[in-house]
Amino acid sequence: MRNLSKTIEIEFRVRYGETDQMGVVYHGNYAQYFEMGRTGWLREMGFSYRAMEESGIMLPVVSLCINYKKSARYDDLIKVKTTLVKLPTAKIEFDYEIVNEKGEILTTGNSVLVFIDINKNRPTKCPEYILDKLRN
Repeated sequence: MRNLSKTIEIEFRVRYGETDQMGVVYHGNYAQYFEMGRTGWLREMGFSYRAMEESGIMLPVVSLCINYKKSARYDDLIKVKTTLVKLPTAKIEFDYEIVNEKGEILTTGNSVLVFIDINKNRPTKCPEYILDKLRN
């Protein structure tokens, strides 16, 4: 399970439209930052939401926890670190850490998503091709 604890990092600058009048990132944008980290993690592992949906699997978020430590501001260069928590079952869980250029932790979080069979609109097990990739 060497890929299980793999952490993927993405880096980007905070855009003006993501901030409030004080130049601080609006709290709701952190969920989008986590999504960017999560899709980056999946892509790095060789998966994509689009391909999963085309194969009949949706992956909606069922739980999201965000812990705010310090504000990100307009034009800050921030890094989202995304780690898979454990081998997926019908659920897949990620931990997140957002840091600034100084390495200061700005935000931590966790999300749980459920594999849904599009045709049945019911939870289903994690596809074998994902489990196989994570085990190798």
